[in-house]
Amino acid sequence: MTTPIQPGRLTAADLIKLKKFLVDSISRSLEGENLPNARRSDIVLERLKSVFEQTNLHLPEDIRKHVYQDVLDDLLGYGPIQALLDDDEVSEVMVNGPKKVYVEKKGHLTKTSVTFDDDDHVIRIIERIVLPLGRRIDADNATVDARLPDGSRVNAVVQPVAIDGPSITIRKFTKGKLSIDQLIGYGSLTRSMADFLHACVLARLNIVISGGTGSGKTTLLNVLSSFIPEDERIVTIEDAAELQLQQDHIVRLETKIADSDGRGERTVRDLVRNALRMRPDRIVVGEVRGGEALDMLQAMNTGHDGSLTTLHANTSRDAISRLETLVLMAGMELPLKVVRQQISAAVDLIVQQSRLRDGTRKITAITEVAGMEGETIVLSDIFKFNQTGVTPEGKVEGTLKATGIRPLFYPRIQSSGLKLGPEIFGATAADILAANRQRR
Repeated sequence: MTTPIQPGRLTAADLIKLKKFLVDSISRSLEGENLPNARRSDIVLERLKSVFEQTNLHLPEDIRKHVYQDVLDDLLGYGPIQALLDDDEVSEVMVNGPKKVYVEKKGHLTKTSVTFDDDDHVIRIIERIVLPLGRRIDADNATVDARLPDGSRVNAVVQPVAIDGPSITIRKFTKGKLSIDQLIGYGSLTRSMADFLHACVLARLNIVISGGTGSGKTTLLNVLSSFIPEDERIVTIEDAAELQLQQDHIVRLETKIADSDGRGERTVRDLVRNALRMRPDRIVVGEVRGGEALDMLQAMNTGHDGSLTTLHANTSRDAISRLETLVLMAGMELPLKVVRQQISAAVDLIVQQSRLRDGTRKITAITEVAGMEGETIVLSDIFKFNQTGVTPEGKVEGTLKATGIRPLFYPRIQSSGLKLGPEIFGATAADILAANRQRR
């Protein structure tokens, strides 16, 4: 057996050749072997020792360990970015071609020293991510959405769409499921807001979570869905399955791209329609971004109360406008007034999630969809974040509090056997005392 390098003349290019040689030779010996990763790791170590002995290649101990770890990551993990994925402080990994890898930590972007060998190395890692999911990426299908086994969201782009080399964007999910108490501890919402949202989910209100990219919509959707009772049947629909619902009775549906012959595609819209035949108590759509918005609204309007979904929008009012646009994308040519009537009848609550300039994520508004006034949808803020300033360190200051408005759907909450104290909606101790005196 010969290696592609000459002992004693080790360069950076030689190391790349050596690692590729080892990965190719060892991966062939592991093909078809259904072994746990621990056993595979042992085999890789044994194989490396064997290669070094047969080739009389003597490497310094530190370089040998470095080569071993790189080969192990390439064979059993996700190559050079595996260490970044293992770092709990990293919330996002961005590969902009083989030589530029960035991470997000605590809301700030940083360039790392991590590099890939070349474009082919990046593509091999992309294929390792997408192939187990039955997806493909090539010149004809140059973009793909996927997920890692832990639920982290992955988007990959290759040539000819990606001009400067293949790109990977991974939004990591935190290990372990976040609870509502943790979100309160982070300052994302207050206890009153949490109690209100808990009651809204139990009362089977239809809730839309809106927000910008990276604002924490999916995280909040996971938390709100944890309030759904265990005895209800939940059907989830996503482009790439990433929701981490905690209940037992769940059916998870995921979209499918067309085969090479153009058949077999299943879109979110197809899955929403199919979900209606599955006797769901709740339908949870990871994100509406097309004509499926119309099917979602119709489901909400035809007895499937308590549905949850997310969409991209910067404010509650923008969320309504985006819903209108998405419904029109269904191609039904409905009059705008009819679309707005559908939205106002279906959606009860919009929860606006935002990522502030200091990187923190907060619920900045909880807004009731209060019906129609003429041809305009009426919105009423129940809770709102009021920014008061920014500290010299760049931290955003402000308060989350109730507006004092009690929602029109409050009788529905009461009829579900739930009671919320007047202090939830911003009533002061003096207001409560005065109200009690009036009752007497």
